[in-house]
Amino acid sequence: MDLEADLRFTSGSTDYSLAWILLTFLGLFGVHRMYQGKWITGIIYLCTGGLFLLGILYDFWTLNDRKRPNYTALQLKPSSV
Repeated sequence: MDLEADLRFTSGSTDYSLAWILLTFLGLFGVHRMYQGKWITGIIYLCTGGLFLLGILYDFWTLNDRKRPNYTALQLKPSSV
């Protein structure tokens, strides 16, 4: 991974390595989206073949940029020490 992606990485319930593997081998079926908790878009990918392959290309481009908003909000809170 490049340095910028490493700096943006937050630990959480989603393992990005597994998400990349699912995207690479099962992206056409939307399994990577379902794994990340995005069930609606996962089902849309399943029915449309990854949004006619354009959605899969978009996911390859932006997978590391996606974070769940609640993890980001938790990181931005100042600690009460």
